[in-house]
Amino acid sequence: MSVQGFQISTDPNDLDFEFIYHFISQSYWANGIPRETLKKAILNSLCFGVFETVGKQVGFARLITDRATFAYLADVFIVESHRGQGLSKWLLEKIISHPELQGLRRMLLATRDAHELYAQYGFTAIENPENLMQIWQPKVYQ
Repeated sequence: MSVQGFQISTDPNDLDFEFIYHFISQSYWANGIPRETLKKAILNSLCFGVFETVGKQVGFARLITDRATFAYLADVFIVESHRGQGLSKWLLEKIISHPELQGLRRMLLATRDAHELYAQYGFTAIENPENLMQIWQPKVYQ
């Protein structure tokens, strides 16, 4: 699958940090994230940028991963003006099929409202959620 007029890149040099920061710093999951924190997160992740062919970025996703056994999918978004064109499905397809993410034992994500989208790509509810633990600081950026 591809979407005509768009491309996906994993080259860190292609990413528009200001675009990404503007969206994520206002998101429900990372509202108020400091600029330097997001820069460090992006630098230490496998990132996917969605671009119009002319080069303007319209979407993003990043994976925190060892590229061998585990990945956590985070910060997935397509700007509102470009939703409904199949870009999020194409992005997920590219992530799931990426050569460096094959053979992982587990890929996790957290979502408030896109369960149906992720289910199309094999994500399911956590079995035995009582086995998972977390340190959660929801106001760490405030």
